[in-house]
Amino acid sequence: MSTVTQPAPVVSVDPATGEVLREFECTAEAEVRAAVERARAAQPAWHELGISKRLQVLRRFQTLLHEQKSDVARVITRESGKPYVEALLTEVVVALDAAQFLIASAHSLLRDQRIGHANLVMKAKRGWVVREPYGVIGIISPWNYPFNIPATEGLVALAAGNAVVIKPSEFTTLSVLELQSLLRSAGLPEALFQVVPGAGATGAALVDSKIDKLIFTGSVASGKRVAQAAAARLLPVVLELGGKDPMVVLDDSDLEVASSAAVWGAFVNAGQTCLSVERCYVHQNLYERFLAAVVEKTGKLRVGNGLDPQTEVGPLIHQRQLQIVEAQVEDARAGGARVLAGGARLPQLGANFYGPTVIADVHHGMRLMREETFGPVLPVMAFGSEDEAVHLANDSEFGLAASVWTSDRKRGEAMAARLQAGTVMVNDVVSCYGISEAPHGGVKSSGLGRTHGRFGLEEMVRVKYMDSDLLPRMRKVWWYGYGPEFSRQMEGFVDFLFSRHWGARIGGGLRALKAYFRRGWL
Repeated sequence: MSTVTQPAPVVSVDPATGEVLREFECTAEAEVRAAVERARAAQPAWHELGISKRLQVLRRFQTLLHEQKSDVARVITRESGKPYVEALLTEVVVALDAAQFLIASAHSLLRDQRIGHANLVMKAKRGWVVREPYGVIGIISPWNYPFNIPATEGLVALAAGNAVVIKPSEFTTLSVLELQSLLRSAGLPEALFQVVPGAGATGAALVDSKIDKLIFTGSVASGKRVAQAAAARLLPVVLELGGKDPMVVLDDSDLEVASSAAVWGAFVNAGQTCLSVERCYVHQNLYERFLAAVVEKTGKLRVGNGLDPQTEVGPLIHQRQLQIVEAQVEDARAGGARVLAGGARLPQLGANFYGPTVIADVHHGMRLMREETFGPVLPVMAFGSEDEAVHLANDSEFGLAASVWTSDRKRGEAMAARLQAGTVMVNDVVSCYGISEAPHGGVKSSGLGRTHGRFGLEEMVRVKYMDSDLLPRMRKVWWYGYGPEFSRQMEGFVDFLFSRHWGARIGGGLRALKAYFRRGWL
């Protein structure tokens, strides 16, 4: 007799202490389908409620999140390991600001838009674009920012009139449940935002269910599998697949500011940030001084439990991620790179701690400069010219974000225009994600589509063109009734519309006018 094996539960664990916070049964395929059907049944009424009333729910959510900011941040810290202040600023504040953006802007961005007609013949029509919700948006969210990513994506979907079914990372289910609880307390009907805990099989079931669009954040390998599954039924997707973001420090940069930025940009959230500084290129005139500065500042960082207010760098999420970081560092060391700080586990703090690491004399033959690290490692490489720096920065399969550092803003902007990335910042790193008005997304293997801002909102709607003729009792000149004479008349019609000579235009218009009086018009 065959037996059905129940998948192991997913477990939320404090990565700093190893404490099991909670276990969750994996949502089975049938339960995922049922959740999507509940969402589909509830979505039309939510859309018909209108944008103003939908935004009232988001406003109440924003108020509740602000009131409970500390409690929510502590949940995020316990589940993801990041310092409490980072949970507050990079998760809670980002979600609050995303809600504020929608409250202030969604109504104007979603309203019907008149479309003008330049073609003279089409002047007798009135056209406009209507934005309609897809229906049910599926979201598969990651563990590194377990609250702000599902919040920023989910709030936009809801504002546009969709329902949401979300599969969180199996490592950070509690954070998404906090989001769900706040939305329900704000008055959102339960079926409009549902969480389906689980691992890979649950995510696959969501992709295969009758959702209308999928927003996925994760690795390139997983994103490709998701895209292949979605393509089988033409399911539209937005894919945010990580990066290998370069930081370019030009010879006129402020050394103190740039070195501080590199340290924070590389080690924030223990480097587990898709926008983190994963490759640092420094002009050869500054190289050794820059290295000395970042090594000194890295040595001052306090590593520990994120709930300790003194902590600046927390643990990695789990052993598998630590092993990836460790393997890349050892590969670089074996290839001749100099490890100037860190480069080892910190077992005295716990199983998942790795020392913030600075590595010099790296090159693109090393895994550390090619593969996404997602850990507290800052590799630094020298360059001689701007052209070389651009070549090195663009020499990657990824293209999520980049930064340029210089005292000459115009110079920085000129280089930024040459870099292949979805976002390029001049004299700042990472914070672009916290700008709710700015689109977030990448090129090359970093993904497809955009979240955040106007372009993120556009991803949550179908665009319908509406057209109404103002002369409904007039037959159109291009309708049936063809023949040799009609062909000559239509040649005149083309001349009337597009000839660069007024004489030809006038003559063509007179010929075309005869078409209105032709015989055999159906």
